[in-house]
Amino acid sequence: MEILELTDEFYQDPHATYRALRERGPLHRIRLDGVLGWLIVDHDVAKQALAEPTISKRIGSPEGQAVLAKNGAAEMFNTAINDNMLFADPPQHTRLRRLVAKAFAGPAIRDLQPRISSIADTLLDGISARTTVDLIDSYAFRLPIAVICELLGVPDDDKADFRSWTAVVVSDTATNEERAAAGVEYFTYLTALIAERTDDPRDDLLSHLIIAKDHEDRLDHHELIAMLLLLLIAGHETTVNLIGNSVLELLREPAIAERLRADPEAIPAYVEEILRCQGSLHLATARYTTAPITLGDRDIDADEFILISLAAANRDPARFAEPDRIDLERPESRHIAFGHGIHHCLGAALARMEATTAISRLLATFPDLSLDGEFSDLTWRKSLLIHGLTSLPVRLAARTDSRTGPLTDTDRVSVMA
Repeated sequence: MEILELTDEFYQDPHATYRALRERGPLHRIRLDGVLGWLIVDHDVAKQALAEPTISKRIGSPEGQAVLAKNGAAEMFNTAINDNMLFADPPQHTRLRRLVAKAFAGPAIRDLQPRISSIADTLLDGISARTTVDLIDSYAFRLPIAVICELLGVPDDDKADFRSWTAVVVSDTATNEERAAAGVEYFTYLTALIAERTDDPRDDLLSHLIIAKDHEDRLDHHELIAMLLLLLIAGHETTVNLIGNSVLELLREPAIAERLRADPEAIPAYVEEILRCQGSLHLATARYTTAPITLGDRDIDADEFILISLAAANRDPARFAEPDRIDLERPESRHIAFGHGIHHCLGAALARMEATTAISRLLATFPDLSLDGEFSDLTWRKSLLIHGLTSLPVRLAARTDSRTGPLTDTDRVSVMA
């Protein structure tokens, strides 16, 4: 059987590869970073695999690392990820999710929209005097990390450090040593912040996570740190690229941008279509089989490495009519950009809120936004996990604003410079 090896050209146009693979079948052999596994590109098979209890996410466990070693991994995952529910199976996953779900369903998230609008307006106000900007760095990157700082109650004086640590941890060019150093800074800071909130709880997400309990069960310190790192890294990265990809498609499709300016109520539908056809993730997090299983037309042995392409599944023509087209009137699509089953993304509502607000405020403030350069010159990150641009240079043109005047001190919120 042919083994797929990805080239640099894949990252510039991944959907051409996905289309060709889907025409040949739902599963394909792939070698990624030296590890041999199976890549799923079919919508129905992807949903089956995402919900299948015999396919494990405990890739950092001894069993998971043994599977990686068997299939060619040169180095192992950090076992610290075992404290994170993203890489857990039931019953550990069930327990962790039950505890944190209460905090994510509470007012700290539900009531955040006005603050997100204020953060967006502050960022846009900060670039309004400029003619051209990189919208990834100036807006898409800064908004989610500012929202996370708001959620955790990070003091204004610490927000610049938060942004710099995040930039290093998620960087494609930082060395392992630089990432490790930023990780230590994160750990030290979060440990102190947890201690502070334990002694003096507030109405923020961190306090709600600390006090969350199920009967007498609570998150321990390592589980709290793991949850916060998941929010800071995974939650931030996906939202950055959801915003960036959303703006890119508006630049490519000016008729859609005009429609959204005239009818802002259609922006949530637009965000759903971006999640489906230009989402911020190529793949779901890695899994492995714990028992023989049939997926699509393939019988898969135990101890096989499984990769599920959310991006390919969400453009499967067997599930979505005209899958490559953004259709604001598309019936409920049931895309799987946020996963499926027990691991469906807990932060989905927050990501939708951030993206919808970011697009709404951008269109209201800079209605004549245009690309500064050629679309063919844009480059995509060389990552099979994250689907996002390295930069998005735009020309701001004239500014308008739905506000009655400039931001007041009350409106303005502190974000990283």
